[in-house]
Amino acid sequence: MTAATLPAKKSQARQVSQSYWSLVWWKFKKNRIAVIGGIILILMYFCMAVIPEFIAPYDLERKSSFTEARPQTIRFIDAQGNFSLRPFVYGLERKIDEQLRRRTYVENPQVKYYIYFFVKGDPYKLLGFIPWDRHLFGVDPSIKDAHIYIMGTDSNGRDFFSRIIYGGRLSLLIGLIGQFLTIILGSVLGAISGYYGGAIDMFVQRFTEFLNAFPDIPLFMALAAAIPKYWSPITVYFMLTLILAFVRWGGLARQVRGLILSLREREYVLAAKSAGASDSRIMFRHLLPGTMSHVIVIATLSIPGMILSETALSWLGLGLRPPLTSWGVLLQEAGTVYAIRFAAWQLWTIPFILATIMAYNMLGDGLRDAMDPYSAR
Repeated sequence: MTAATLPAKKSQARQVSQSYWSLVWWKFKKNRIAVIGGIILILMYFCMAVIPEFIAPYDLERKSSFTEARPQTIRFIDAQGNFSLRPFVYGLERKIDEQLRRRTYVENPQVKYYIYFFVKGDPYKLLGFIPWDRHLFGVDPSIKDAHIYIMGTDSNGRDFFSRIIYGGRLSLLIGLIGQFLTIILGSVLGAISGYYGGAIDMFVQRFTEFLNAFPDIPLFMALAAAIPKYWSPITVYFMLTLILAFVRWGGLARQVRGLILSLREREYVLAAKSAGASDSRIMFRHLLPGTMSHVIVIATLSIPGMILSETALSWLGLGLRPPLTSWGVLLQEAGTVYAIRFAAWQLWTIPFILATIMAYNMLGDGLRDAMDPYSAR
């Protein structure tokens, strides 16, 4: 063996000795689209689910006199052509449209509000327990009536960008928590069905077929309409999460059952039985871990369906309700305003939903390729 081939042999031996999950991570990092999708999701969850109070310039329920105001454009060059290193927005001025006979807002080039970072604003509790009053961006709070609405305001004068950031917390978490419950329910019932077979398998499979016989949206509507109106918003939120998990677990259970059927006759399972291992230990220590790669991929690709289901139900008025704010609630409010008068900026929620769905699909496709042992490396 020559000295030149020795490093190559060591590198090959080190690659062969890698674990399955290290190989998955190595293959996943090579997929740039999947990495981009993962980074987008990390940023969205961090900004909207962890620190939305810091990202949003205003409090969720802070109202102003600018109702249904148009978005303000962030500028570096003013009307006279002067360049400014610090970005700014023009102040809004109220006008009355004589033809349409309604109130409108136009930008006033004579009033500038410069944008600052880490400005003092509405007080809140960062991470739920740290009192703070700093926001990522905003205008000088010492100027009376200074305002910045980069996505306009709603019919109550509340900043729409802030409401989208706050609404993302519930919409993103309901998909994550709902899918987590689906994984637990589908994996456990699928493992029991595939391991025991017989009457238990027959009952579980017929029940999943019963659930799959109903179209998703009508079934969601029927279950969501059964939620009492007098329940608190938090109770409605958790009940809607349970409903989504209850309806979605059937498909995962059938897939886990098929995997368990192929694994339960393997040598290591027969060895565990001969050693006197209990059924629960065999299922949860030996069989279910072998299905986790498949379950993770399915869960990643199914979370967008959870988010869209919540959005559809809330848009129909059967899901989350005010004072809770989610993307579905914002679409429901925007739909009402849009039907009355043209306010296209109140549909800004749709690009956020589409970006989340696309990011999850990019991540799910990358995980599927990385966890496939027969794919090219």
